[in-house]
Amino acid sequence: MAAAPAAAGAGASRGRQSAATAAAWGGWGGRPRPGNILLQLRQGQLTGRGLVRAVQFTETFLTERDKLSKWSGIPQLLLKLHATSHLHSDFIECQNILKEISPLLSMEAMAFVTEDRKLTQEATYPNTYIFDLFGGVDLLVEILMRPTISIRGQKLKISDEMSKDCLSILYNTCVCTEGVTKRLAEKNDFVIFLFTLMTSKKTFLQTATLIEDILGVKKEMIRLDEVPNLSSLVSNFDQQQLANFCRILAVTISEMDTGNDDKHTLLAKNAQQKKSLSLGPSAAEINQAALLSIPGFVERLCKLATRKVSESTGTASFLQELEEWYTWLDNALVLDALMRVASEESEHNQGASEESALPHASARTQLPQSMKIMHEIMYKLEVLYVLCVLLMGRQRNQVHRMIAEFKLIPGLNNLFDKLIWRKHSASALVLHGHNQNCDCSPDITLKIQFLRLLQSFSDHHENKYLLLNNQELNELSAISLKANIPEVEAVLNTDRSLVCDGKRGLLTRLLQVMKKEPAESSFRFWQARAVESFLRGTTSYADQMFLLKRGLLEHILYCIVDSECKSRDVLQSYFDLLGELMKFNVDAFKRFNKYINTDAKFQVFLKQINSSLVDSNMLVRCVTLSLDRFENQVDMKVAEVLSECRLLAYISQVPTQMSFLFRLINIIHVQTLTQENVSCLNTSLVILMLARRKERLPLYLRLLQRMEHSKKYPGFLLNNFHNLLRFWQQHYLHKDKDSTCLENSSCISFSYWKETVSILLNPDRQSPSALVSYIEEPYMDIDRDFTEE
Repeated sequence: MAAAPAAAGAGASRGRQSAATAAAWGGWGGRPRPGNILLQLRQGQLTGRGLVRAVQFTETFLTERDKLSKWSGIPQLLLKLHATSHLHSDFIECQNILKEISPLLSMEAMAFVTEDRKLTQEATYPNTYIFDLFGGVDLLVEILMRPTISIRGQKLKISDEMSKDCLSILYNTCVCTEGVTKRLAEKNDFVIFLFTLMTSKKTFLQTATLIEDILGVKKEMIRLDEVPNLSSLVSNFDQQQLANFCRILAVTISEMDTGNDDKHTLLAKNAQQKKSLSLGPSAAEINQAALLSIPGFVERLCKLATRKVSESTGTASFLQELEEWYTWLDNALVLDALMRVASEESEHNQGASEESALPHASARTQLPQSMKIMHEIMYKLEVLYVLCVLLMGRQRNQVHRMIAEFKLIPGLNNLFDKLIWRKHSASALVLHGHNQNCDCSPDITLKIQFLRLLQSFSDHHENKYLLLNNQELNELSAISLKANIPEVEAVLNTDRSLVCDGKRGLLTRLLQVMKKEPAESSFRFWQARAVESFLRGTTSYADQMFLLKRGLLEHILYCIVDSECKSRDVLQSYFDLLGELMKFNVDAFKRFNKYINTDAKFQVFLKQINSSLVDSNMLVRCVTLSLDRFENQVDMKVAEVLSECRLLAYISQVPTQMSFLFRLINIIHVQTLTQENVSCLNTSLVILMLARRKERLPLYLRLLQRMEHSKKYPGFLLNNFHNLLRFWQQHYLHKDKDSTCLENSSCISFSYWKETVSILLNPDRQSPSALVSYIEEPYMDIDRDFTEE
């Protein structure tokens, strides 16, 4: 550390001024120039040279400047803090100085967070800015990390109270001063060290919140396997600490999002996957594996997720935590919401007592239950998110097995009415600056996270039948028996001791609230996705009938046709769900025709389909596949549906199929393909595969060529399709999961998919089924590099 410069006016015998200090004086007639000092400090902070800390000035110098600059004495306090925090200090005086600094920063940070900027605007240089500029942040990092230093074989120790003060000051500075959090994130050894401070209950909450903020801006994801004694640390957390720790885990186990839309294209994803194969597992995957290796980790998460409010933390310890939250600004917003609820409940009870002449309950007796509900909602949010991410990771089957074993699904089923989908009260808890319909509201976020978990749990996994109860499983068996078809093997293999209990399973409860959801509700998208995931995979007639008997098809058609839904996301999710519900199911098409019983209704339905094929193409695919199967069946019931159903009649027309085919190919390009719109390519392939079965592939290609010419763009569409099919080969022939999904959902063998693509890409211009045969030589452009813009 550089020696403190001599005070102004001192003789040569007292030593010479440093060049940096002389520059700070700036020749302003001997008067202080605080702007220059701050500029020098800022430059020093950026370069690491020159003025960087308060200790480089004398106290006299700083006091003189403070009179003009109103720095609240912070630089002088930092000077004293440095002097009392050396290695051989007992830290008592050091802690007293921290107690002086803390309120100077905390009030400013509280005003900053609650958007009361008046306090911060009165000062030219906010206290947190001055604290950081004079080296306060770096000094606190050094003080906190003193326990990592050994003197004569003994580790230095500082009290939990002192650590707590340091953490609070650091956090307040991060809140108010731009760039501090990023600088802390660059100190990897400090970030790892912070985890060790979570062993103490006294410093846990402050440490966890600071870590969460730091990891949120850290460019490279931290590796949990580098945290000393991670397994012991996590195993020793109580349930309350573990729930809060999940906020940190949410950042460490999710793949980092670059924020660049191009990275979401399949081209970019494929390139990233190739890169990842050479680099090995990502940090997120390593962190997921590290957590799953901790004994009892998933079991404890399941217990937290399914814990009832009455089983949660006692009022006394909860209020103690809230008291800490009050000084911990990240959670002050939650406290703000709770206090508002207390006030509303008090007013409500007061009004009731005036009417009934009975004494009203005080806010003190009412507040804890509201607090407990909010507490549990906030905890479950984080826990469900972590479980959801683990369910989508590399160890998916292992996580699935554990989640089933620890009865997460029946536990959530028991919480559904009272907590997860509880009715909003007049005093519904919301965060500061939001309303109860805002997507940031804890109530709403919990519901969405719950629906995302159900979607991940059900998607292409036989454990999806745990969403039913015993009676509902028996109903599935009865449906199969009545239809004279084999029972689904996964139903037979379901462990009945792990399914939902009560009168209704979780899937049935979800259907009930789905049908009651208001037209403008943001939940409709997630509800439809969760139910659709139950139907995904190999088509099950029994699963479809189970949902059809509960009026799902009529509800979907009401939303699409009668309410004329405008949301593209909701429409896409409803079309996808309708396709899975109707695919190959004669009864579903009969129900469709019964509901869409007028030409006017059918035209509204077609208008919704044609308004965006990216959204509706999965339904078009399912109806096309169903039509093909029905046409090859000899059955009176099927024949009746074929003759009466408007939708099947419409899809059966070649001009209709060609119109869909032309538009599906035209709205996508290799450079813009994403996981969302690649379905358009596969739907176009389904139409052509079915044409190939009927030996009509050349006809369809010739019609596409004519449509090109009629649009005055010869070669444009077929060149594009050729490039798309080349990409299809690269993408699907190396991805087992995707190819299996294509096969299961279409009931067309993947070998037939591959053969059809190869036939279409045949370079022989004499082949009647090759695309090149229909592209005239002057317009040929089939060898373009995929990466070319």
